[in-house]
Amino acid sequence: MKDRFCAFLFVIVFLPFLLFSQPIKKNEIPRDTSYTIYSAYKKIKKNYPFISLIDEKLPKGVIQNKNITYKIIDQTDYGKRELKLTVFRPEDKQIYPAVLIIHGGGWSSGTPGMMNAFAQNLCLKGFAAVCVEYRLTPEAIYPAAVDDLNDAVMWIYKNATRYKLNKNKIAVAGFSAGGQLASLIGTKNKDKLIKAVVNVDGITNFLEKETIDRAEKAKRENTKIPVDALWLGGTFSEKSEVWKDASSVFWVTENSAPTLFICSSIPRFHNGRDEYIQNLNSFGIYSDAYTFDNCPHSFWLFSPWQSITIQKMVDFFYKILK
Repeated sequence: MKDRFCAFLFVIVFLPFLLFSQPIKKNEIPRDTSYTIYSAYKKIKKNYPFISLIDEKLPKGVIQNKNITYKIIDQTDYGKRELKLTVFRPEDKQIYPAVLIIHGGGWSSGTPGMMNAFAQNLCLKGFAAVCVEYRLTPEAIYPAAVDDLNDAVMWIYKNATRYKLNKNKIAVAGFSAGGQLASLIGTKNKDKLIKAVVNVDGITNFLEKETIDRAEKAKRENTKIPVDALWLGGTFSEKSEVWKDASSVFWVTENSAPTLFICSSIPRFHNGRDEYIQNLNSFGIYSDAYTFDNCPHSFWLFSPWQSITIQKMVDFFYKILK
């Protein structure tokens, strides 16, 4: 009886310690969960009390195909890696232009699910929308995300028949860091499959003095390194070629896709935009830009800005894709 009591006492006292002191599993992918719809809502609500959340319930007339594996990486530091996407489309037999939706989060945080409501509401306007997962900084730095998104575009092209998508009318739309990525893959247009780009508050030039100086100062003073420098693998003085390679403003060619910029009123998220548009103009490629007055970053997640953003996108797509 005494032995049984001692064993019971051991379990009660030490089991919680054992459970909470277990190391992270070897193949567990590191996550940064700092950027969510709720965290953005709390932050913005302080200065914009009129905003409201968007209903994420799947609307009538829209269907989804969830958690489709579009890419398998056999060997990573975390084991075999499967990247997923979700296809939203109107519930009929028509073939629709496909828009790859790239979430934001500073190349480190955020999830495809944050864009579900946006994608669903875009479908109600006569488009298919594909919310895509890509590798973030805790898991892999530049250019892993670019490679993933190029592969996602190719997946749409190869699987267009199965999901009733128009493989000749593929667009990409990105938000914040996703906007930077959308412009980059749409400018380089590796496989010439991207026909239109929407960049929502994403920069196109990392080589702005303010951006460079902020990272260099953090390194010099041994303070927190900015998220862009972490994603690019170091400061400009350490990784100058990478910083330029990730700046879409330098890669505009005759193969680059027409681009729409939709921006907040915060100037730093416009970095490179005007020069990018000038470069498109030099090749006779269509572009447009719309800037909200007195508008915060992450505006696209909330009412009243989301519906306006979607309508601006739809008007642009009708010019380019329809």
